[in-house]
Amino acid sequence: MNPNKLSIRFVISLTKMNQKGLCPISCRITFNKKRKPFSTGLFVNPTHWNAKKQVILSKDSNSELLNAQLIIIQQKTNKAYLSLQLKEADFTIDDIYDCYLGKVIKKEDTVVHFFHSYLIHLSKLIGKDIKEVTYKKFKYVYHDIEAFIRHKYNKKDLPLNALKLQFLNDFEYYLKTIKGQKKITINKSIQRFKKPIKMAVAQDYLDKDPFLLHKSKSVHNKVVFLSHDELEMLEKHEFSQERLQFIKDLFIFSCYTGLAYQELKNLSKEHIVIGFDKQLWIQIRREKTQKNIAIPILPKAKEFS
Repeated sequence: MNPNKLSIRFVISLTKMNQKGLCPISCRITFNKKRKPFSTGLFVNPTHWNAKKQVILSKDSNSELLNAQLIIIQQKTNKAYLSLQLKEADFTIDDIYDCYLGKVIKKEDTVVHFFHSYLIHLSKLIGKDIKEVTYKKFKYVYHDIEAFIRHKYNKKDLPLNALKLQFLNDFEYYLKTIKGQKKITINKSIQRFKKPIKMAVAQDYLDKDPFLLHKSKSVHNKVVFLSHDELEMLEKHEFSQERLQFIKDLFIFSCYTGLAYQELKNLSKEHIVIGFDKQLWIQIRREKTQKNIAIPILPKAKEFS
């Protein structure tokens, strides 16, 4: 018999015969080489029970009712088994019984597998809601989580419901000591890992967010910028190499417009428009926030454009 196929049999217990001479009928289901008996609440005269045909052989009306009830139990159990198969997820014999009773079966998944599903979800949003570079950042974290679980637990994956706050603390330590990442990079990795976990909570794979109490330590970077005199010195300096001179002009242009590198790279003639003041303006979409901005082109910016 195929171990993954459900077997349903009714059995009577002669040792539990009551004072009326009736024996209880129990249902025994077998799945994946495991058995689970449960009470049907029905009783039968053992002399009327045919174990081979799985029926009560008697002409009285009560026997017909009992046979009908046994058929209902069998159909209900089969229905529970089929409904679990349709979900295309692994299930156990206890899940079949719980489904037969009408209990809600808790969904289960694993960390790496669910994160991979989240990546598939993200990949379909590239060019619509997110950029490919954003997707790749999540993919880097996915590989770090995969490597961390192998390093820490010597396993390929872990159940989602095994996640505790300590997991995140250990992952942070791993990124710092093994991967040699800086605190600001670690904070971003943890922030991205929390996204699929929150989705797992929303989809009922987890009762609550295991990382709810986690707080990343803030990083205060010292901002280094040019003084007015230093910028003026750079403006006046002439590089012998044409390439360096071009880079200098781009840098100074960005200083007077506030454009980031990627925005500067994407800047074209179509972004230059005549503004309300009859002067030249830059109209472009911010790379990071995806918001439209308008920037006046100051005389200094024109000089190095």
